[in-house]
Amino acid sequence: MSMSASEDLEELPGVGPATAEKLEDNGYDSYQGIAVASPGELSNTADIGESSAADIIQAAREAADIGGFETGSTVLERREQIGKLSWGVDEVDDLLGGGVETQSITEVYGEFGAGKSQVTHQLAVNVQLPAEHGGLEGSAIFVDSEDTFRPERIEQMVKGLADEVLADTMVLHGIVEEEADADPTDEALLDDLVASVLEKIHVAKAFNSNHQILLAEKAQEIASESQEEEFPVRLLAVDSLTAHFRAEYVGRGELADRQQKLNKHLHDLMRVGDLNNTAVVVTNQVASNPDSFFGDPTQPIGGNILGHTSTFRMYLRKSKGNKRIVKLVDAPNLPDGEGVMRVEEDGLLNE
Repeated sequence: MSMSASEDLEELPGVGPATAEKLEDNGYDSYQGIAVASPGELSNTADIGESSAADIIQAAREAADIGGFETGSTVLERREQIGKLSWGVDEVDDLLGGGVETQSITEVYGEFGAGKSQVTHQLAVNVQLPAEHGGLEGSAIFVDSEDTFRPERIEQMVKGLADEVLADTMVLHGIVEEEADADPTDEALLDDLVASVLEKIHVAKAFNSNHQILLAEKAQEIASESQEEEFPVRLLAVDSLTAHFRAEYVGRGELADRQQKLNKHLHDLMRVGDLNNTAVVVTNQVASNPDSFFGDPTQPIGGNILGHTSTFRMYLRKSKGNKRIVKLVDAPNLPDGEGVMRVEEDGLLNE
């Protein structure tokens, strides 16, 4: 539920035109968005006192009807809206119970070259596919902190889709009117489809951690505005989540600050997922853990905060040649397990 008209916000007590405008400019454009903010956040954003901010939040909670307890059946109803975004790799989709869930954060971690960016690129393509092919018929936001986004890679992955998937996707994207006109071997049609897919990936480069935090807030704005459109935002990918935080907060003395900022950032991302029924996928690097005598000595950066905030954690590691092992390390309702995929020019493929 998003409202860009400021008079809606002005119905909240203590919100005049100027405050409404400030709130909107900072991404608080719905009752629901305000209802889940903290008084401190809101008072900084709109230059109002904390007590007025608390009143506004309370009124927004009542108006949006959130903040109370809800019955299990209401939770089930919301869970029923959850979409599953396919990786296009059967073993991995099986591990995830069908694919990457909307309304959750999925963390993909692994060492350099394990294929983390391949995953974010592939999902940015797959989210735009028809539902019967594992897509969510939506668009993607890609926050790029390590200069990993490559349009050429998206092109390869689109052209690497199976013919039947290509034909149906051409219809969905309006490249052709009906399936009979869709020819997956027609270069001109393929180029039009690639252009259409690239058009639906909003890419922003994050220059430092503060900029990255700002982009997450901006992502909420874009996602919320897109919900009425033909391709609403259904994927928010951050590649990589921790690189800037890790580079800027060095040493143990900085750890508390880093974790606090990372925590806020993760909650901003979580909010995009929850409010817009969007899948949030973040990549993360690994650090070596010298205390580990058994098993794999690598562990994801970000410590407990990230562990508790990510709903699904997946570990990628290299295997022979172009094979990658994908391990589901943590999920609330699924058993741990492993799958194998190949990283080819055509994208992520079954082993």
